[in-house]
Amino acid sequence: MPDHPLLGAARELSQALAPLRFGPPVTHVYDPLTYAGAMHAAFIARYGQGRKRTVFLGMNPGPWGMAQTGVPFGEVAAVRDWLQLDAPIGKPLGEHPKRPVDGLACTRAEVSGKRLWGAMAARFGTPEAFFQDHYVINYCPLLFLEASGKNRTPDQLPAAERRAIAAACDRHLRAAIAILQPEWVIGVGNFAEERARTALADVGVKFGRIPHPSPASPAANKGWEPAATLAMNALGLWLP
Repeated sequence: MPDHPLLGAARELSQALAPLRFGPPVTHVYDPLTYAGAMHAAFIARYGQGRKRTVFLGMNPGPWGMAQTGVPFGEVAAVRDWLQLDAPIGKPLGEHPKRPVDGLACTRAEVSGKRLWGAMAARFGTPEAFFQDHYVINYCPLLFLEASGKNRTPDQLPAAERRAIAAACDRHLRAAIAILQPEWVIGVGNFAEERARTALADVGVKFGRIPHPSPASPAANKGWEPAATLAMNALGLWLP
C-alpha cells in the first residue's frame, strides 16, 4: 500500500531540513519526524484521510509535546488517551541531557497541547468528529534547544537561518494544503498565521488566527479556550 501523500511530504521536509546547521545559542536540534516517525505516520494514517475544511497551523514542537510524541501539540496524555495512538518512539541524535525524549512514558505535560486538544475534546467529543473537517500540522518540525534547555522558537533565530527554514517549510506547507484542500488555514498564534499568508498567498484559501495556547502568553493563561472559540466565531466558524 503506498504511503499517504502527507507522510511523503513530511519525509521530504525532514530530508530538506537535515543538512541545515544552527549557531549559538542553539546547541541541540530535534526532528521528531525522524525518531518519532512511526507515531507521526500513525497520526496521519488515522486522522489525515480526506479533504478538511479547516487546517490549524502551529509553529514548531515543544519539548514536552511533539518532541515526545511526533504529533503536533502532542501532549502525552492527549495522544495516548484521546487520540488513542501508540507506536514506537526512539531517541534524537545528540539528546539534550535536560530534555530527554521518553515518548509516551514522559511524565511532563505540555500546557499548549493540553489546552488545544482539551478544547477540541470538549467541543467535539471524539477525535473522529473533530478530524472529519479539521486537521492540525506544524509549520516547522524542528525543536531548537539552548545549552540551558530553554526552547528557542523559529522566529528567534537569525535571519539567514530563518530563510533557510522557510524555504523548506513553505514548500511543505504548500504541499500539505494541496493534499488537504482546506477552505481555511488558521494560524495558532501570529507567527503561524504570517507564515501561512506568505507561503499560501496565491493558493486561494482563507486565513484566520486563534491565540497561541502557550503558558508564556498572559492572555492564554486568562482563558485560552473561550478566547479561541471567540476567534473562530468571529470568522464565522464554530458558531453555536
